[in-house]
Amino acid sequence: MTTARDIMTAQPECVATDDSLVLAAQQMRRLGVGALPICGPDQKVKGVLTDRDIVVRGLGTGKDPGRTNSGSFNDGEAVTIGADDPVDELLNVMIEHQVKRLPVIDGSKLVGMVSIADVARNVPHPDVGKLVEALSMT
Repeated sequence: MTTARDIMTAQPECVATDDSLVLAAQQMRRLGVGALPICGPDQKVKGVLTDRDIVVRGLGTGKDPGRTNSGSFNDGEAVTIGADDPVDELLNVMIEHQVKRLPVIDGSKLVGMVSIADVARNVPHPDVGKLVEALSMT
């Protein structure tokens, strides 16, 4: 059985809840990623910040990216998957919550991230097709 741990990108960096959108964007650029998990002072995942969030929900609404913190983009409770959960469950969570990137936790510790690209590289074609079809509307 393939698990989230088997297909995740390990050792993701977090953006802190009090980091500005400018710092988050610089971190994304340095890492070459389009999303970062948002972590609180307790190092627990609070959400995911995407480059689209910064542009559409930040700049697009007139927010000052130097004064707006990443934590303000939390949308309630973070959607995560357990590291040892099967890929079928991971796909169901991504579809149910309409997310393209999913933090992977072991207990409460962030250990990885799974994106659609990770799924495409590691999961048989029919399952990938279902995921892409379900998320293409977002």
